[in-house]
Amino acid sequence: MTFLSPGWLWLLLALAALVAAYVVLQFRRREDTLRFTNLSLLDRVAPRRASWPRHIGAVLFFLAVAALIGAMARPAMPVEVPRERATIMVAIDVSPSMAANDVDPNRLSAAKESARGFVDSLPDRFNVGLVAFSSTASVISSPTQDHQAVTDSIETLQMSPGTAIGEGVFTSLESIRSFDEEAGDNPPPSAIVLLSDGENTSGRPITSAGGAASDIGVPVSTIAFGTGAAIIEINGEPVEADIDKGALERLAADTSGHFYEAESEAELSDVYDDIGSSLGSETVDREIVTRFVLVGLILAAAGAVASMVWSQRVP
Repeated sequence: MTFLSPGWLWLLLALAALVAAYVVLQFRRREDTLRFTNLSLLDRVAPRRASWPRHIGAVLFFLAVAALIGAMARPAMPVEVPRERATIMVAIDVSPSMAANDVDPNRLSAAKESARGFVDSLPDRFNVGLVAFSSTASVISSPTQDHQAVTDSIETLQMSPGTAIGEGVFTSLESIRSFDEEAGDNPPPSAIVLLSDGENTSGRPITSAGGAASDIGVPVSTIAFGTGAAIIEINGEPVEADIDKGALERLAADTSGHFYEAESEAELSDVYDDIGSSLGSETVDREIVTRFVLVGLILAAAGAVASMVWSQRVP
C-alpha cells in the first residue's frame, strides 16, 4: 500500500500529542482523586470498579481520527488494469527452415496462424507492426491501429534464404523509433515479439541487437519454434532445421523480455495468450480512500456508544 498525498500523514504527530495529553490528564485525575481525604465516603459515592473500560471510547476516537487522517493521505493499492496503448512489433523468421513440418502443418504456417490470433487479441488502441527477416530484414507493416491490415500482411509472408535475427531486432527498433517521433513527447511503451527457429547466419550479432533494445528499454520476447529434430531440403540436399534456443533465451533475458518454446501449434496459441496478457495490462495505484473513511466512521460510532455506556455513574 502507498499514499498518494503523504503530506497529510504529518497530522498523525498532532494526534500523538493529543494522545499524550490524554494520558497526562488521566494521571492528574488520579492524583486529584487521592487528595479526597475521606476515602470511605469516596468509596460509597463512587464504588471501585475496573478503570480500563472508561478508556475504550477515547481509544476508539483516536483510532477513528487516525483512519480519517489516513484517508486524507489518499491510500492506494497496486492493481492490474488493462493497458490502454502500446506499440508492438511482431518480427517473424521467414528462412527456409521454417518449412520444417515438426509443427503441423509447418513452422511458418503455424506461426502465421497464431500471430494472426495474437494481433486480433490485442486492445484496439495498440499499435502493431510487422517485420520479416531472413538474410535481411524489412518492415512489412509500420505500427498501426489497423490490426486487420497487419493480419493481412502476415498472410503474404514468403520464405527467403538466410537468418538475420539481429537485423530483425534492429529493423523493429527503427520502426518503433520512427513511430515514436511521430507520436511526439508522449510515445507509448513498446515491445518486440520475435519468432525464429534457426541460428543467426547473417547481419549484425544478436548480442548487439539485444544491447540496443536494452538501452532504450524495449523488451524482446522470443519464441523458439519446433522440436529441433526436423530435416528440410535446400537445393535438393537434406539439411537439419536446427534451433538456437540459447541465443533466443539470452536475447530475451538481456532485454527483460520472456523466452518461450513452442513445439506444437497448441503451445504457440498458449504462448501468444501469455504475451498478450503481459502486454495488455499494467500495474497502477488505485485509491482506497472510502475504505479508510468507512473504518473511521465505524470506529467513531463505536467510540460514541462506548462513551455513553461507560460514562454512566452510580448515584
